[in-house]
Amino acid sequence: MYLSATVKVPEIPGKITRRKMGTNVYVLFEVGRVYDPKRQFNVPQRVTIGKLVSEADNMQMQPNEKFLELFPECRPLPQEQASVRSNTISAGTFIALDSIVREYKLRQLLDDAFGRDAGFILDLAAYMIVSEDNAAQYYPDYARRHPLFTEGMSVKSDSSVSRLLSRMGRDQITAFLDAWNARQDHRHRIYISYDSTNKNSQAGELDLVEFGHPKTDMGLPIFNLSLAFDRTNQIPLFYELYPGSIPDVCQLRYLIEKIVAYNYRSVGVVLDRGYFSRANIEFMDEKKIQFLLMVKGCRSLVSDFVTASRGSFETDRACRVSGADVYGTTIRHKLYDSDKKQRYFHLFFSPSKLAQERAALEARLDAMAAELTKLEGREVEIDAPFSRYFTCHYSGETKGSRKFLFAEEKRDVTKQELELCGYFCIISSETMTAQEAYSLYRGRDASEKLFRSDKSFLGARSQRVYSNEAVQAKIFIEFVALIIRNRFYNLLKEQMCRLVTRRNTMTVPGAIRELEKIEMTRRNGAQYMLDYALTKTQKMLLQSFGLNADDTVSRAMEIARKLAESKNEIVNEQGEEDDAQTEVDELY
Repeated sequence: MYLSATVKVPEIPGKITRRKMGTNVYVLFEVGRVYDPKRQFNVPQRVTIGKLVSEADNMQMQPNEKFLELFPECRPLPQEQASVRSNTISAGTFIALDSIVREYKLRQLLDDAFGRDAGFILDLAAYMIVSEDNAAQYYPDYARRHPLFTEGMSVKSDSSVSRLLSRMGRDQITAFLDAWNARQDHRHRIYISYDSTNKNSQAGELDLVEFGHPKTDMGLPIFNLSLAFDRTNQIPLFYELYPGSIPDVCQLRYLIEKIVAYNYRSVGVVLDRGYFSRANIEFMDEKKIQFLLMVKGCRSLVSDFVTASRGSFETDRACRVSGADVYGTTIRHKLYDSDKKQRYFHLFFSPSKLAQERAALEARLDAMAAELTKLEGREVEIDAPFSRYFTCHYSGETKGSRKFLFAEEKRDVTKQELELCGYFCIISSETMTAQEAYSLYRGRDASEKLFRSDKSFLGARSQRVYSNEAVQAKIFIEFVALIIRNRFYNLLKEQMCRLVTRRNTMTVPGAIRELEKIEMTRRNGAQYMLDYALTKTQKMLLQSFGLNADDTVSRAMEIARKLAESKNEIVNEQGEEDDAQTEVDELY
């Protein structure tokens, strides 16, 4: 919690760092260093001790409680007691987000599962969406400048965030997910898009964190996060956390079991190539789950289909997939010799994909040939991936003592791979056209967008929480944020389709920037009021959420009433002391 006082920034060479976040500049103090075995050097551990009064005054700061602990000899200079809540608050985005919360009845679901913490969870989710960040120490600044879902619109301290994460239980999270999925579509056929990512962890000893196969290698252990997304109704359904060493292909059966447990009866799954295996296909057949699955590479069977079909559909307008630069045809065939069912192999050809893949393969072959030329005359053994494309010649037969002479390109291999460029295959378990299969799989892009929004717009590339409970809680809050942000995105998308011209404000970040301009101001201690009438762009954006100008004014008046009744102070919840402010700084 920041004090209503000022102190001079400590002058300790090499220990003080200033970091700008949003409109504030925070002062960090190095409390020690920890050896990183991966990078093989010591990395600093820093804690936040205050924030600058202004960027213009680089040496005067407003301290927090951690400063008093580290520098007890420094006495803060008393200031005139300032209002905790800003005299100007941004209300537009909150009003839009609140409309989604009401539509999905999220507050009721969270109330049932988490009780008094429901509003705080929604506030943290909103903070992630609006600020595109998830650092706990910056949450109070967001809370000062926005309406809140928390009862009484209380501004909670950063240490309150830490306490919330520590007390959120897995049983509560499970109760919410059960209730959330019970509300979804169980009567009609739905297709569930399932995708996974992994998160690098800078935390301590967490049960889920293990070295595995990261999609973005930062030299850190990881844990895996997968998301089930209702492609039909455009709604995130549930997520799974599992250890970083478990590959995606092994996790699928647990997804299927969860789908069955949630009583989704008429369902199909849309999967990428990482889940392709005979065992997974047999398991889906056993559970009567239909599937749409991208083939991993051009396997021999698919290669044979491409060879047999080449020239028969690539330029046929009747085979063109509408809305895409792709041509497709469908072949019915068993997936393997003992397969009991006929599957539908949807072959596709993309002229643009052809050009890209050929250029990439040619460049790769040229680079490999140049590298092999440099090795001529040396005592080296050439292995994969070079041996796949080149026959290597040596001065003798004995390995370890012979010299590499030269390499000869395997023309038949490279010719075959070049001929396969531009082709790809999707397999479906039920009858559909190539057009239907492509459209359905392309819809999987929605779950990929959610993962991108998680990493890009929610500040969640890496986890720094220090307990198993906290990481479970944090991921859950991110999931709530994804539910809201995804609906935000889809409503904007629907509105944009109704417009004649595309507008930059119809992206989520663009819309938030514009809605944040809808401000309410308090003058001379009076009640908050809207600053001015809504602009044409703001009205158009709010229409996306089913709100007109009168609705917005009514919601603003409701916010003003609640703010007038709220306490003008930062709430630092009572409870056991956090281990250290370091945990708060590293929390998100």
